[in-house]
Amino acid sequence: MAEVGAHLTAASAGDDRPSIFEAVAQDSLMAALKPALQHLVKVLAESNPGRYGFLWRWFDEIYVLLDLLLQQHYLARCSASFSENFYSLKRIPTRDHGQQLLATAGLPKRQHWKSLLLLVLVPYLKGKLEKLVSNLREEDEYSIHPPTSSWKRFYKAFLAAYPFVNMTWEGWFFVQQLCYILGKAQHHSPLLRLAGVRLVRLTAEDIQALEKLTGATSSPTHSVKTQVQSAVRKALGGIAFSLSTGLSISVFFLQFLDWWYSSENQETIKALTALPTPPPPVHLDHGAGSAPLPKLKTVCPLCRKIRVNATALSTSGFVFCYRCVYNYVKTHQHCPITGYPTELQHLVKLYSPES
Repeated sequence: MAEVGAHLTAASAGDDRPSIFEAVAQDSLMAALKPALQHLVKVLAESNPGRYGFLWRWFDEIYVLLDLLLQQHYLARCSASFSENFYSLKRIPTRDHGQQLLATAGLPKRQHWKSLLLLVLVPYLKGKLEKLVSNLREEDEYSIHPPTSSWKRFYKAFLAAYPFVNMTWEGWFFVQQLCYILGKAQHHSPLLRLAGVRLVRLTAEDIQALEKLTGATSSPTHSVKTQVQSAVRKALGGIAFSLSTGLSISVFFLQFLDWWYSSENQETIKALTALPTPPPPVHLDHGAGSAPLPKLKTVCPLCRKIRVNATALSTSGFVFCYRCVYNYVKTHQHCPITGYPTELQHLVKLYSPES
């Protein structure tokens, strides 16, 4: 039984397909980046709205431009998206059954542009659609539009149909992943199928070619137009490289934060760091030097009168009049009830809302 499970979740030695865990992990990586950056921008905008407020207002558009630049850089240089390259994967055309090209050769133009649009445009439109649905639900809850308006009827129907559309979308991905696990499909995601590509692991030749490409220097050019184009490519490549390097370094930090702030982990942390309830005094033997406890909680155990300037003794937790307990502790250096050793610095004045 264990052998069957291992066969379903891991690729064989001669197969270049990534396992389902690798494929899903690289999808989760890109899904975790946007909320992390969004939280960072939100903190900046709240700290200085005048300077950073526009970042929050136009966050989706700014992020999609950065994502477009990043994915274009990796697709052109590595034949993979940022997250796929992070997990040592690359894209090849689905119908390429012959000898695979190196990752540095890039994808054919048709597959390249399809991949770029599906990587960047689909998440952007999906996020916008989710925000639209959220706003429409708020409008419906507060009845902003008149009940008889045509717009009201339209978005009522839209809100009623959206859960089924979303369920169909998620179900499509689930069925595709299930077929990939069972070996009935070459793609774990419908988006890869629409782009006409599939994921494979990087070979040793791919890794060597990528290392040479990283360390190679471009040859000098003499044409002004060529120099300008080269400078623009270098600038865009430098920005993309900076983004990718920063994201690569912060990826483990983001995953750690995702684990740290998860509800299950927070419950564990609270259980481990919660202070234990202090136990009651263990010896309340009323000896010759011990004051008996009064029946009324507002009475001082020493003077047997209503407490004045209530003061607690932190070593035992019992409450007395300030003057009574001060004189007693100064003379005897122990609690009058429990006999615990104590000092004047352990006296704590209690303040009630009335005072």
